[in-house]
Amino acid sequence: MSISITQLFRYPVKSMGGHTMDQVSLTSNGIPGDRAWALKDEERGGIKGGKRFPQLLAMQARFATEPSEETVSPEVRITLSDGQSVSTSDPDVNSILSNQVDANVSIWPLLPADQLDHYRRPPMERGTDPEAYFREVFARTPDEPLPDLSMFPEELFIYESSPGTYFDAFPILLMSQSSLDYFQTAMGEVGANSQFDTRRFRPNILVETPESGFPENSWVGRRGKLGNAVVKIETICPRCVMTTHGFDDLPKDPKIMRHLVKENDGNLGVYLSIEQPGSVSVGDSLVWLD
Repeated sequence: MSISITQLFRYPVKSMGGHTMDQVSLTSNGIPGDRAWALKDEERGGIKGGKRFPQLLAMQARFATEPSEETVSPEVRITLSDGQSVSTSDPDVNSILSNQVDANVSIWPLLPADQLDHYRRPPMERGTDPEAYFREVFARTPDEPLPDLSMFPEELFIYESSPGTYFDAFPILLMSQSSLDYFQTAMGEVGANSQFDTRRFRPNILVETPESGFPENSWVGRRGKLGNAVVKIETICPRCVMTTHGFDDLPKDPKIMRHLVKENDGNLGVYLSIEQPGSVSVGDSLVWLD
């Protein structure tokens, strides 16, 4: 069975649009420059992305210079939804982004992992019903089960992301084209305007495999060689409300989540960790080591 890489993606700012790459390095902290910047909610606290500020999805981000070991979060040029642009080095960048998302926000580079307060998750507002909160975050209706969050590191219940990173859970998200194709077919005419478009799901790695359905579900726990890196498939990826937001030419569509839940328990793709750093290119294969 051949599993080959068809696309590689990097997202310089958490929840903003990214770009494809022909070759990337895989390190213990993922792809250098991936989620190198993020917005902080100055009103409610915490590092936040598209779940809180869906307007970010319509913005595009590009590095002015490539990241390095010395500069992990170099300057980024952000193209706003109206076509205007702003740089992370501009003195008024925070006010511009605040106006765009209609909230008081600031944009931050990655800080060292020991700056724990920067990454700390704010306490839930008084009177908030936890189940209602998670149903909103994961876009689940009252009759749909919530995802099993026990699969994630315990630190993510304390911090918005693992300190030193802006990832939701693990460094790399991999998806198969087979899964996307299955969902698009399952939606049929009902989902003609929904589009199970890759942009909604923001993978780092998209692979082609002869298997149909959801082949990556069966890969959890396995180790493999990807390019000359060694990776471990850690867990499936439960999807959230971000997948239903409209941006660019994609419409807002709650049916996306209804079909995700119906067909695959609300999951799409798998998270990877990096056991041995290395380089990966489009056309490389994932070769199992177990």
